[in-house]
Amino acid sequence: MITFTKAQLASLLATGVDFLVTFVLLRWVGVPPVAASARVTFYGVTGTLCGGFTYFMISRNWVFNAQEKKWMAQVNRYVLVWIGNLVLNASGLYLLTRYTGIQPMPAKVITATLVAVFYNYPLQKRFVFK
Repeated sequence: MITFTKAQLASLLATGVDFLVTFVLLRWVGVPPVAASARVTFYGVTGTLCGGFTYFMISRNWVFNAQEKKWMAQVNRYVLVWIGNLVLNASGLYLLTRYTGIQPMPAKVITATLVAVFYNYPLQKRFVFK
């Protein structure tokens, strides 16, 4: 249970980085009110990249205490899982903003939550940092 709790804390921090980057890009870079879905998706992907890097570093060093294991093998497995994460997050954000009319940030919350619960944690625990 401790590992799960630590993973959730790491995920929250990484999600904070992800959402902060997305928010800054949406608000400060200047997406028009009726933004093209591709631009919103690009900003979401950029946030996801930053959050992914944050999560890997925290998980490797604190959550799963896997520093003694081979770095490159972990990176390779993480990248495989993370590509799936990126595709799922970008697709979910695109589909929700394009076809439901949900605004980008709530759509990102919905997508990120579903991907975290049903994809990320199980694969990080059983595959990447095993």
